[in-house]
Amino acid sequence: MNGLVDSSRDKKMKNPRFSFRTKSDADILDDGYRWRKYGQKSVKNSLYPRSYYRCTQHMCNVKKQVQRLSKETSIVETTYEGIHNHPCEELMQTLTPLLHQLQFLSKFT
Repeated sequence: MNGLVDSSRDKKMKNPRFSFRTKSDADILDDGYRWRKYGQKSVKNSLYPRSYYRCTQHMCNVKKQVQRLSKETSIVETTYEGIHNHPCEELMQTLTPLLHQLQFLSKFT
C-alpha cells in the first residue's frame, strides 16, 4: 500500500437540495434572488418542460429547477440545490434604510 488515496472513489459532496410546491399561474416565482436561465428540457410523461437556473451573484453556485406539474397544472414545483453565500438582494434593499436609521439614532445614545 502506497498511502495514496484514489480520489475517483471518494464520494462527491452533494449540495443540500430542497423543493416546494406553490399554487401559481406564473411559472417563475420571485424569491428575492436574481437568476439566469441556462437550460430547459422536455420531461418524459409531462406536458411542461423543466427550466434550469443559476444564481447570478459572483461565486454563488446555487441552482434551481422549475417545472409545472402535469397532473395538477395550477402547481409549480421549484427545487433549489445549494445555499446562497450572499444576502438576498430584495431583503437588503428593504433593510438598508432601516439600518441607516439605526446607525443615525445610535449617535444620540
